[in-house]
Amino acid sequence: MNYHYSKQSNSSFADTIEKITASLQKEGFGVLTNIDLKETFKKKLDVNFRNYKILGACNPQFAYHALNIEPTIGVMLPCNIVVQEMDNSEVVISAINPLETMAKSIQNPELEEVAKEVSSRLRRAVDAC
Repeated sequence: MNYHYSKQSNSSFADTIEKITASLQKEGFGVLTNIDLKETFKKKLDVNFRNYKILGACNPQFAYHALNIEPTIGVMLPCNIVVQEMDNSEVVISAINPLETMAKSIQNPELEEVAKEVSSRLRRAVDAC
């Protein structure tokens, strides 16, 4: 397995952002952060970069449960979703795979169950776009 799950979108960059946000909401996630790397790199480094946004998604129920199992798991929260427009105009959505990142690094069977469900929901959200 990979640390991420990715899929090509058939929509524009802006439409993909809207679709993944709505899809995440259907899976119980809210978008807490929206980091625009294109804008940040232009402002801070004066360089041009492709459309690239990192969405920090959180499902409060799963976050609460995970924090009760592993108090410092917050260093791995929220779950990041990346939407980027490649040089060939292809738009790609990528979601973190908590089953690889959280469950394998912490190795707590109870946390692994939470990671499985979160991974499933994130994959469904990406696939729906």
